Amino acid sequence: MSLTEDVTSADKAGPAAAAQRGTIETRQVTIDGQMLQVAIRHGDGNGPPLLLFNGIGANWELAKPFLDALTGTSAIIFDVPGVGGSPRPAWPYRPSTLARLAAELVAALGYAEVDVAGVSWGGGIAQQFAHQFPKRCRRLVLAATAPGFTMVPASPSVLWKMATPRRYTDKGYMKSIAADIYGGAFRDDPSLIGRHAAAMHGARSAGYFYQLLAMTGWTSLPWLWSLPQPTLILMGRDDPLVPPINGHIMASLIPNAELQLIDDGHLFMVTRPAETARLIEAFLADESRQVAPSTLLSRTTSYLRDLVPTSGERRQKS
Repeated sequence: MSLTEDVTSADKAGPAAAAQRGTIETRQVTIDGQMLQVAIRHGDGNGPPLLLFNGIGANWELAKPFLDALTGTSAIIFDVPGVGGSPRPAWPYRPSTLARLAAELVAALGYAEVDVAGVSWGGGIAQQFAHQFPKRCRRLVLAATAPGFTMVPASPSVLWKMATPRRYTDKGYMKSIAADIYGGAFRDDPSLIGRHAAAMHGARSAGYFYQLLAMTGWTSLPWLWSLPQPTLILMGRDDPLVPPINGHIMASLIPNAELQLIDDGHLFMVTRPAETARLIEAFLADESRQVAPSTLLSRTTSYLRDLVPTSGERRQKS
């Protein structure tokens, strides 16, 4: 069955469908037999839409504060199979599987090219998409994420709290651990935890396990140097879950990457949606950023040059 035939008839309107700017439309789209709950934020139609990959166990509604804060940018987000409104797949999957599913979804919606963003767990899928489909990914945004299992990890106590989806099903438990795992504004404002917890639904044990399993053994370190897209990396300074050193590592390896640190924790896209949206939209609209070809040798040389001080720098320190 062809891709267009595999999309339900109600979903074929594509990007040309008239919609009021700023509205969020939800659709159920079937790709290769997998039904996906999809949300589309309608923008002004200038430039490609932003394809957003969410964090582990997160339904699309958790990204709504960020989507609402966008001004002219159109955006596409979907619940990963087994999470939110997307039913669990028959079999576990790998990041390459989700990247292909997302690419086919984008094509089904009528787009040949997208900008891609990923948050936390979704940052790994965003990296995979950019690597697997470089001609479909114009620019890349990585938020509070890392290069896979080779990351500098969180503390064992934080990782243990993330091992199950209990925080998505037990709102009281979420309130008790949010400051420890998310840091930043969640440490000081308990009301943020309540609002965030109110938007959570649909996390299931099997779907959460599939997400954990998908990233087992996965890393982007061997090929980050080959990513051609201009890349914006955003990290929270107070992120207990993904220490910001991971952003520095990725920025040193991706050829055309810019790192910005935000004075917040892991969920700055939720706690500071307007600031985050402003940074991302400015990056996406900056025409001075072009694809920067690179070789592994040139990136390694640049990385070592940054690590080793020059003779002039040594004299100044002495």
